[in-house]
Amino acid sequence: MMFLNAIDPAVLDWSRAQFALTAGYHWLFVPLTLGLSVVMAIMETIYYRTGDEFWKTTAKFWQKLFGINFAIGVATGLILEFQFGTNWSNYSWFVGDIFGAPLAIEGILAFFMESTFIAVMFFGWNKVSRGFHLASTWLTGMGATLSAWWILVANSWMQHPIGMDFNPDTVRNEMMDFFAVAFQPFAVHKFFHTVSSAWLLGAVFVVGVSCWYLLRNRNVKMATQSIKVAAITGLISTAITAFTGDQSGIDIARHQPMKLAAAEGLIDGSKQAPFSIVPGVEVPGVLSILATHDLDGYVPGINCILYNGYTDPNGNQVEPATAKMEKGKMALAAFKEYRRTRDSQPEKAQAALAKFQENKAYFGYGYIQKPEDLIPPIALTYWPFRIMVFSAGVLGLVLLLLWWFERKGQLLRHRWLLHAGMWSVLLAYLASQSGWIVAEVGRQPWAIQDLLPVNAAVSKLSVTSVQTTFFLFLIIFTALLIAEIRIMTNAIRKHVQE
Repeated sequence: MMFLNAIDPAVLDWSRAQFALTAGYHWLFVPLTLGLSVVMAIMETIYYRTGDEFWKTTAKFWQKLFGINFAIGVATGLILEFQFGTNWSNYSWFVGDIFGAPLAIEGILAFFMESTFIAVMFFGWNKVSRGFHLASTWLTGMGATLSAWWILVANSWMQHPIGMDFNPDTVRNEMMDFFAVAFQPFAVHKFFHTVSSAWLLGAVFVVGVSCWYLLRNRNVKMATQSIKVAAITGLISTAITAFTGDQSGIDIARHQPMKLAAAEGLIDGSKQAPFSIVPGVEVPGVLSILATHDLDGYVPGINCILYNGYTDPNGNQVEPATAKMEKGKMALAAFKEYRRTRDSQPEKAQAALAKFQENKAYFGYGYIQKPEDLIPPIALTYWPFRIMVFSAGVLGLVLLLLWWFERKGQLLRHRWLLHAGMWSVLLAYLASQSGWIVAEVGRQPWAIQDLLPVNAAVSKLSVTSVQTTFFLFLIIFTALLIAEIRIMTNAIRKHVQE
């Protein structure tokens, strides 16, 4: 059977590294696309309402930067999707009927919508009415956001797989409830958290570029007005990101307790669990509030999850991973027996199938060699979580100060704040990347939470082929990133608008 064959650990490591490389580079471009789409649409809306040519010119400048970023983001995204078929073919076979559906909708509906209206947005000035052009700009952003929705639906399903059933004859999971997959709370919360954080990054990018202009006393009106729009957009986005982050935290506590334990470095569970600011500095009870909205809520630690079991917030007893591994091995053995006897010994096959159905919820645990393999890299989950939260707080403060002093007409007096606004772009990217590290590293070793570990999802390839493509992608993506930065910085330096 496909994914039961032994896989060279080096192939697994290089395949994971290649996917992480591609996803990391792709996520450099996506949030800026989503964020700039909102800011430039707001600016064009102001132009539509006022008729002031200043706002038209300003919107066109940010649209130019949007276009540069959009083009390179598409290139990295296409390669990322192809890897599901090349490096993760067992994954694609096992759950392709489910995972492929939202990606297909994303390509057919959202991406084509985005691609259609972006042409009108760039080339339709003075060729279509102002109202139609404005609609095209908003629809371009909506297309990008819809694209993010379907991709995040697919990703959320990997974090919390529901709405499907396993067919032992085809060895595939089949979708049983599309709406459960598409609109489960995990997906909704993850979407709004991710997209609002992208709006925040886009707003900070606009602020950073504008601060650069003000520090050089260039394009002063455009820069101050852009800061006004972007700061308000960013502050609203910060509030949405914080709220949806809280909701996502509850989802993680319910469905991915090991991710939460790793993100907190929580070894032993407890009620009134403390939140660790840094190792050795804790705030009592805060983690319980964040995870359960109850000061006395119980938060399981790594030892509870692996060896002891625990009682969840609904009063249900959760078995330890050691027990799940035993049941997983029984499920695997029964499944093999069913496949072996299905055609020749029907009675034996039915008995094996019944045994498999009894334990199939733990099927994925049958591939886990030892309980400790279920612990994600703690440092790589713990520290990015704190970087994400701390950075978001700092960004919110910088945006608030910029908005306040711009409103008072005192922005140019505070060069330190302009420097902070300019360098905050790097902090926004650091926060964005850290969030994805927590989301993806925190669920390891699972490709699909509790269902399929990465060692059963990877393709059987040669190490050399994966290494070769890894370094090829590294060179190509780095070249694309350098090209984007050069093209963008040249466009920013040469822009003159007074």
